[in-house]
Order: sequence, then C-alpha cells, then structure tokens
Amino acid sequence: MLDYIDLKYKPSKKDLVAEYYVEPNRLSLKTVSNHLAAESSIGTWDDVVTLSPKVAKRLKPSVYSINQKKKIIKIAYHEELFENGNMPQMLSSIAGNIYGMKAVKNLKLLDIHFTKSQVKSFKGPRFGIKGIRRITKVKKRPLVGTIVKPKVGLTAKQHAKVAFNAWVGGLDAVKFDENLTSMKFNKFEKNIKLTEKLRRKAEKITGEKKLYLANITAETDEMLRRAKFVQDQGGNYLMVDILTMGFAALQTVRKHVKLPLHGHRAMHAALTKGNNGMSMLVIAKISRLLGIDTLHIGTAYLGKMSESKQSTLDIQKEIENPNMKAHGELLKQKWYGMKPCLAVASGGLHPGHIPKLVKIMGNDVVIQAGGGCHAHPSGTIAGAKAMRQALEASMQKVPLRRYAKTHPELSAAIKRWGC
Repeated sequence: MLDYIDLKYKPSKKDLVAEYYVEPNRLSLKTVSNHLAAESSIGTWDDVVTLSPKVAKRLKPSVYSINQKKKIIKIAYHEELFENGNMPQMLSSIAGNIYGMKAVKNLKLLDIHFTKSQVKSFKGPRFGIKGIRRITKVKKRPLVGTIVKPKVGLTAKQHAKVAFNAWVGGLDAVKFDENLTSMKFNKFEKNIKLTEKLRRKAEKITGEKKLYLANITAETDEMLRRAKFVQDQGGNYLMVDILTMGFAALQTVRKHVKLPLHGHRAMHAALTKGNNGMSMLVIAKISRLLGIDTLHIGTAYLGKMSESKQSTLDIQKEIENPNMKAHGELLKQKWYGMKPCLAVASGGLHPGHIPKLVKIMGNDVVIQAGGGCHAHPSGTIAGAKAMRQALEASMQKVPLRRYAKTHPELSAAIKRWGC
C-alpha cells in the first residue's frame, strides 16, 4: 500500500486541506491516517495494478500533520481530485466511505480549507450582510426576530396573526419553524397570502421594513414552485432546512431564486454532536459557499443549545469575515470576493439574553426568540416589545434593569426569565 504520510509536506494553493479528529480502532493513529488518506482519494484496501506511478505521484494526498495528543490530523488533497461546483462529490470523497472503515472508532471532519478555484466555482450568498441591511434599512444594530410558536398546529390565519403581532411589537423578522411547510391545517399558499398582506400592514403601522422567512423546504421542483409563489405574492425572504433538503438541492435553489435565503440547520447535531461526524464550522462554510445569506449558528452558550461560546464565535468569524486563514497559517487571504453570511442566534433565548449576546457577537447578528417572545405574560406584542427594548438598552449601553423601570414589557420579561 502507498505511504501517504509526509510530515515535511507543505500544502500549496492547489490543495484542499481537511482537518480530522480521529479515534483509531486498535491501530496506531499513523496507520489509520494512511488508510483514511487512501480511501478518500486514489487508494483502496490493497495495491491495484490499474494505478500507475504517474497518477499516484500527481494525485496522491499527503497526511502532513499528526497530533498524537489531540488525535487531530491534516490531509492535503490536490484540487484535481474534486469536481468544481459539485459539493456532493467533494463530501463523498473527504466525508464519505471513511466513516465506515473498521480501522476507525470515531472520526470527525473539523475543518475544510478550499482552494481559490473551488471557492469561485460556487455562487455564495446573493445578498450577504450588506444586502440584508439594505433591504431592512437597519444599518448598524442587530436584527431581532421570532419563530411562530407553537411550531405546528396553528391555522394559516392564526399563524399570520402571530406574525403580525410580532412585527407591530417591533421585531424585524418572523419565520416559519423548521417542521412547518404545508399541512392540512395550514396550507402554504394560504399562509403566504394572509401573512404577506399583514406584513405590508405592519410596515405601514410601524414605518419599518419587515421580513417574512417562508419555509419552502420540500422536493426540489416543489421548492422552486413555492419560491416563485412567495415572490409572486410580494414576499421578500425564503427559508430552507439545509441538511434535510441536501446540499445539491440547496445549490439548485440558490441558482434559480432571487430572494435572500435563510438556512435552518435542523438535524445538524446528528452530525456535529460528539466525536463523530463533522463540525458545525464545516456545515457553516459549506452553507456560505452554496448561497445562504443568514445562517443559524447557535447562541454562544446562552439559551437551550449545547454549543460553547468559542465554537459559536469561530463559526461567526468564518461566515461573516471576508478573510480566511490559509491552511492554518497566520497570513490571511480574502475568500476571493465571496459575500459574507449573517449569523443568526436562536434557541431558548429571551430579552434578558440580548445584552450578553450583543457583547459576545457584536452588531452583525440576528437575534431570534420563539418562546422568549410568545411566552411573555402579556402575549406576543408585549414579548416583541420587550425584545426590542432590550436591544435598545444594549445599544445605549444602559443596564437592562434600569431600562426596565420605564418599560413595563421589558420589566415583565425580566421578572419571568431574569437577565
């Protein structure tokens, strides 16, 4: 079997670099690393006569870093091994058969560094951060939004009314939840017609631009049909469940639709939680490449999700910063002109979390609260007002409890959830 270990190798600009956490199964980390590099590229379980030395020399990847203590390895793959613009093929190589190998107990793809030609072969966000701010006319502060609760069960009319109340209470955005698409009790078309009408009404009342993130997730042709329907009804935003729909379907939607795309990460923990699968950082990078404008990345330890503060910030840095590290080096290079993606913090948040979130994540973030809005003692409008008031206090650097003294909705929220 070919030796893929070369600790003196230095990745070039033509190399895709993959970083893995590896727990070997009864073999040394070095041996398993060799097997991983082979199976994910030109090799197999034994030497084959059809592999010429010329091909092997040109396309053989190199395991150039092995950290025995952390069980982290880095493999450089020549970009010729991949088809540009084809994310399924790329992942079938570096995140495919290798997970099923007997030599591996646990394997996690921690990071991917793409080459220039690979990055430029994808469309990236159509709008990006500047585009979203241009649509909403919100120049500096974070955006605040909600998810209609309960997740499912409301009729289209009830669902639209909840959205309207959230908008008139001061929120910028309202979205479907991940498992609501088109049900017997809440048909997609009726939902969109009713809600878009109320969105425009809310804009007239508040004088602010409002966003409605309609979940079009379905079979690919149906997604495109629903996207067109939203656009024909004057809608201004779409939502997709990026993992359950599949990366190829995401590429197709990005290609054909003209509205901003919000990425919900439903099912991500099946891949990201624990020591097997892939990191949320990898999913976030791929989502940015494939065209997501706003992406749910976690709550920086606040709320109900399990991500750490640092992991959330690392993801935010990658998708929002137009710069990226080149193969772990200190030198930085632009991600070749691709627009950045706006981070969304969501999952068990309430008004009391907002000052901490703004301090941790800055102003380029969308702060979403579902239960933290609709479970307010006085209802959705008051919950939305409390969210907006908490944001106003944060922007003015006024302690939340002090601001709450003259803002009863915020005061009631703090009494219920704390701060």
